[in-house]
Amino acid sequence: MTRDKRTTKFTKPIVSNKEGLQLATPEIVAKYIAKRLKTNIIADLGCGIAGQVIFFARECRKVYAVDKDPEKLHYAKENCRLYGVDNVEFILGDALSPEVKEKVSDADIIFSDPARPLSEKERTLETLKPPITEIIKIYSDIIPDLAFHAPPQMPPERLKLDCEREYLSLNGQLNRLTLYMGSLKCCDRSAVVLPGEKRLCISDASHIKESQLCEYVYEPEPSVVKAGLLDDLAGTLAHEQKEIFFFKSDERRTLLTAPMLVKSQFFKDIYRVVGRTEMDMAKLKIVLRSQNAKNVVLRLDIDPGKYWDMRKTLEDGLNGTRTLHIFGFGNDLIMCEKLR
Repeated sequence: MTRDKRTTKFTKPIVSNKEGLQLATPEIVAKYIAKRLKTNIIADLGCGIAGQVIFFARECRKVYAVDKDPEKLHYAKENCRLYGVDNVEFILGDALSPEVKEKVSDADIIFSDPARPLSEKERTLETLKPPITEIIKIYSDIIPDLAFHAPPQMPPERLKLDCEREYLSLNGQLNRLTLYMGSLKCCDRSAVVLPGEKRLCISDASHIKESQLCEYVYEPEPSVVKAGLLDDLAGTLAHEQKEIFFFKSDERRTLLTAPMLVKSQFFKDIYRVVGRTEMDMAKLKIVLRSQNAKNVVLRLDIDPGKYWDMRKTLEDGLNGTRTLHIFGFGNDLIMCEKLR
C-alpha cells in the first residue's frame, strides 16, 4: 500500500514521482467522486497520474485522460494498466488548446483537478493549472456540465461561480472541495463525510440555538463547518427528536453542546465534560488531579514549539488513568473525556 501522513491513498503499488503522489486523490475519495459523476463519457483535464481516472473508468463507458506532461501521462497509463482498466483514451496535450477541445467534444462531463503551485500562499481559480476560469470559458459552450476540485481552504469570495460547493472530509480532516456546475449542481452548499458517504445539503433550517455548556460537547466534521451547515445539521437532528446547541467557535475549532448523548455521522468527535476552569496552571492541575487524569491533549491556541513543554508540565505528577482533552477559548478552559 502507498501511504501519506494521514490515510492509505492507494491499495496497489502505483507508479509516480513524489509530486504526483502528493497531489493524487485518495482512492476512497476518487470512488465517491466517480459515483457522483457517473456518465457515458467523461474527460479528465490535467489527469496527473490517473488517481481519479481509474475510478471514472470503472463507472463510465469511456474516459479521456488529458495531460500535457508526458511523464505524468506515462504514469497514468501504467497505473490504469495496474488497476485493470482499458476504456481510457490518453491524450498528450494542453487542455486549453483547440485540438484537445475537439478530441473530447463528445464528452458528457468535463472534470479537472488542477495542480496547485505548492509554494503559493494565496490560492485563486486563475493560478491553478489548468486555470478553472479558462476551462469554463473554453468548454462551457459545448459541455455545460463541469466539475472541479478546488483548494478547500479557498475563501468563498474567490469562488464567484454558479455552482454547488461540496466540502468533503476524510477521517476527520478536510480533504476536498468540489465545484459542480450545470445539471451536476444539486444545491448551493453541501458537506460529505468519508468513510460512509454521509451527505448534508443546505436547507431552510432554522438558525441553530446557542446554549451554555452542557454535559456533552461535539466537534462537527470540518466539511460541515467549512460549508456553513451547522444550522442544517441541527435541523436534521431535530427531525430525529434530538436537540443540539451551538456553544463556541474560533478559527480552528467549533464546539456544539447538548444535555444528552447525541449520535451523528456528522460529528468528528464526541466528549463528556468533566471540568471547567480559567487559564491558570495551578487551578488546572487541581482539576486534573480531581478527575483522575494521567495524560492531557491540548486543544487550544498555543505556540507549536511550546506544546510539549506545556503538556509535560501539566502531566507532571498526575497518577490517574484517564486521558483528558482540554479545549481553550480565550481564558476559558474546558476539560473533556473523549467518548468517540
